[in-house]
Amino acid sequence: MLSFNLIATICLVYVILLFIVAAVAERRAKQGRLGILKSPIIYTLSLSVYCTAWTYYGSVGSAARNGFEFLSIYLGPTLVFVGWWWFLRKLVRIGRTQRITSIADLISSRYGKSNVLAVIVTLLAVLGSTPYIALQLQSLTLSFAVFTEGPTEAGPAITALFIALGLAAFIIVFGTRNLDANERHHGVVTAIAMEAIVKLVALVAVGIFVVWGVSDGPANTLTLMEQRIPQQQGLFAPRWVTLTFLSATAIICLPRMFQVMVVENTAERHLATASWAFPLYLFLMCVFVLPIAATGLHILPEGSNPDLFVLTIPLAENRESLAALAFLGGFSASTSMVIVAAIALSTMVSNHIVLPLWLYRSQRKNPQSDDIRTVLLRSRRISIAGILALGYFYFILTGGTSALASIGLIAFLGVAQVLPSLVGGMFWQNATRIGAISGITVGFFLWAYTLFLPSFGGDFILSQAVLDNGPLGIEFLRPQALFGTDISDPLIHAVFWSMSANTVVFVLCSLLSTPRPLEQLQALQFINVYGQQSGRRTLNQAATRDDLFILAQRILGRNHAARLFDQLDHDVEIDTEFMELLEKEFSGSVGAATAHTMISQAVGGKDISVEDLIAVADETVQVIEYSTQLEEQSKQLTKTAEELRAVNTRLTELSAQKDDFLSQVSHELRTPMTSIRSFSEILRTGQNLDQAQREHFSNVINEESQRLTRLLDEILDLSFLESGKVQLNMRRHSVTGVMDRALQATQQISQAANAEIHVAGPALGARFDTDSDRLAQVFINLITNAIKYSDKDVPVLNIDCRRAKGDIRITFHDNGPGIPRADRERIFDKFAQLQRNKAGSGVGLGLAISKEIVKNLGGTLEVVGSKTGAKFSVRLPLG
Repeated sequence: MLSFNLIATICLVYVILLFIVAAVAERRAKQGRLGILKSPIIYTLSLSVYCTAWTYYGSVGSAARNGFEFLSIYLGPTLVFVGWWWFLRKLVRIGRTQRITSIADLISSRYGKSNVLAVIVTLLAVLGSTPYIALQLQSLTLSFAVFTEGPTEAGPAITALFIALGLAAFIIVFGTRNLDANERHHGVVTAIAMEAIVKLVALVAVGIFVVWGVSDGPANTLTLMEQRIPQQQGLFAPRWVTLTFLSATAIICLPRMFQVMVVENTAERHLATASWAFPLYLFLMCVFVLPIAATGLHILPEGSNPDLFVLTIPLAENRESLAALAFLGGFSASTSMVIVAAIALSTMVSNHIVLPLWLYRSQRKNPQSDDIRTVLLRSRRISIAGILALGYFYFILTGGTSALASIGLIAFLGVAQVLPSLVGGMFWQNATRIGAISGITVGFFLWAYTLFLPSFGGDFILSQAVLDNGPLGIEFLRPQALFGTDISDPLIHAVFWSMSANTVVFVLCSLLSTPRPLEQLQALQFINVYGQQSGRRTLNQAATRDDLFILAQRILGRNHAARLFDQLDHDVEIDTEFMELLEKEFSGSVGAATAHTMISQAVGGKDISVEDLIAVADETVQVIEYSTQLEEQSKQLTKTAEELRAVNTRLTELSAQKDDFLSQVSHELRTPMTSIRSFSEILRTGQNLDQAQREHFSNVINEESQRLTRLLDEILDLSFLESGKVQLNMRRHSVTGVMDRALQATQQISQAANAEIHVAGPALGARFDTDSDRLAQVFINLITNAIKYSDKDVPVLNIDCRRAKGDIRITFHDNGPGIPRADRERIFDKFAQLQRNKAGSGVGLGLAISKEIVKNLGGTLEVVGSKTGAKFSVRLPLG
């Protein structure tokens, strides 16, 4: 039997071979000798990164357990490349014209280059990919364990650690050589293509051996398959459709697939080859899955792990060399996935999280390009190490449980949450950033709640009680039976709710929000991408280096232009790649259409001279500056107009209040004065009046005079209070002392009405600085109103005194008819009186005066909402 040391040596030699292949490819790319490196064959083979250890080993295990269900994992990508080739072509075209670096960059660029959206997609991608990386580490450790007799408990952990360290070293060396992610990783892509061949040859070799070496030909193999493979109930059942949908989505949305399919694409025409070659590759990868599964179930002991049949069948038949080749195929499947995923995720983390934070923390307004380059390279290398460390620790924490084996589909659905925003952004002009953020966030939450967290079986965040009965015992919110839906399969349930809610929220929020100008511009460029030139231009000598530098200075500024042209050596001619970069930079200042016209004319040199273009650029700058000034002036005028409208509205309100106040004052003064004048005239001219009549008329005159005096006193009092000129006699008093004075003053009216007044509260004894006369006036007014306006036979008033955050709060709660919500502010207006069952004798100044008194005392008086009666709250500071 092959020893563990021999297998480790084979892996080491294989990794060294990968290093050599990657290094040779990088050197040829630097020398411009691309040749086969830019061929559609290399591009198609790099797409095989989709076939990870989960498909290499797991497809056989899935076939042994669930029959033909494994085919859906291959069917989805096949349908996309055959039926949606036009969609992939548009995706690649957008990636090339927009210089896209990742799927987060694509979605961010479409929705107004929103970094918030890029961060959300990045975090989602990292969360979805980390368990998948752990799954590759587990498959490698399991395959190593097959060749290890009596492994120690620490063996898998140590094996996984060495694998992670080796992969991190390889990715850092060959995955971070170029700062610009649009500069292709030719070395890595070539190594991935070689690994694609290795895993295909290994799986096909095992399949041929199983059919002709173990089962004595296809006929016996078919018979064995009929006997051993479980029968699938309905190939187009809901689970089959769900798995096909997820695999089709994964080929578009997985960061590693987007990296090789869009970012690493060197020619759009390569998709034409991949549209038939990649489905053929998938067919070859799965053609022997069923024979291997059926044979393993037949010849291996019961209870053997079907995920490892690819290895254990050759070992059981003493074919050690074939077992070593099969192991190398699985090693290739795992390492290729981890390499590409780490490159894609590290680019997203560094571009959308690390660099923005660094620029935010940097104290310099214009950091040098070398500083940014250093930060990006270091952040990508650290991110690669961190991503592999996350995968390793996830593997250690889960301990290689069965939950880890099913994490592939869970990860597929997590990353699929970007699909509605991606597809909508490519075809729907009204899709907005708000819609994308809302849809992805809602879908991500439902994915985590209905599938990801329940996959831990009640051991992580969601307890078993929540899984069984819902949060707080609300079965309607059970994670795997959300809103009472009866879907037995948790995966189908999660796909239905997360993707449906994601799409609906995305559409609704897009319809209810307005895209920003940059969003509208990017939408047109994405949707009408075929209207933009994507091919290379043939340069002539119409524009010199100095001419273009002057033009760039006019549009971009001296420093930006200098940094841009410093990338070129002075003795090197302007090439097409630099012209495309220049057009991209110009579009940020003058718009894509104008920039495209400028570069086209500068390159063509037929209709407009470079001097004319410089003049146009100068005029463009002047127009932009003038437009900016006009925009600032317009903003100032709009702000001034709003302020004037607010002042005018306030003056109108004050004028209306003044007129209303004078009208009410004149009415209230006229009534007692009319009575005084009338009865005085009767007394003066009445000669036949008896003594009783004279006393009665005199009493009326006296009462009306007192009423008039009280009214004038209240008006003057209110005027002083509102002006802030009132003199307060502030002394140390207790709430009880002031309340006793108020109760004593209102004793007569309360006894006459047979009222019940209850005073309680833990803060009655609290002492604080106040004007006891003024505060007693407030209490008297509130007690009198509660009794006077009560519609009950026995008026009841509850007075409660408590401390509240450094204040004293005294509430007066009666059992009367209450105060409607619409009148709660109006009752504090001057002369405001609500219609009551019992008419009061006041003039409507009591509450207005009370509010001003409390305000002068540093507190507040307000009406508190209550289901029964009226409730007033007096808050006074303790200090």
